[in-house]
Amino acid sequence: MDMNNLLKIAATAFMQSKMSGNSGSALDTDSLISALSRLSGSTSSNGFDIGDLLGKMQSGDMANIAQSWLGDGQNSEVSDNQVTEILGEDKISDFASQLGLSREEAIGGLRDTLPQMVDKASSGGSLLDSIGGVGGAINLANKIFGR
Repeated sequence: MDMNNLLKIAATAFMQSKMSGNSGSALDTDSLISALSRLSGSTSSNGFDIGDLLGKMQSGDMANIAQSWLGDGQNSEVSDNQVTEILGEDKISDFASQLGLSREEAIGGLRDTLPQMVDKASSGGSLLDSIGGVGGAINLANKIFGR
């Protein structure tokens, strides 16, 4: 799946999230794609760095959650605090400000969106087995998304 399609899926997921509130559902896709692309550790302005996201989850003791997102089956949920830990308070504040959302709406929508982004980017749970678990997925994501 290419990055543009992945960001469109993420934008749609954010707008459909009940946790992003009425403000989140009223956003336009282009603004949301722009804000999402700046949310990760990506050095480019046109992508979301899934490898960076997974790396932070691995080092932040959320490897099991990351594994559920990469694999087939149910995606584990993350808490508000875990979203903040993964992305950083500054990035979340910038994201919320750029979109005119409250911090709570931004985090709420991201709690729904992040698992779906990783899940769609890795479609097929056999990815984990074939590339050596979460560490291999991080390396693969870095190669695919240009890091």
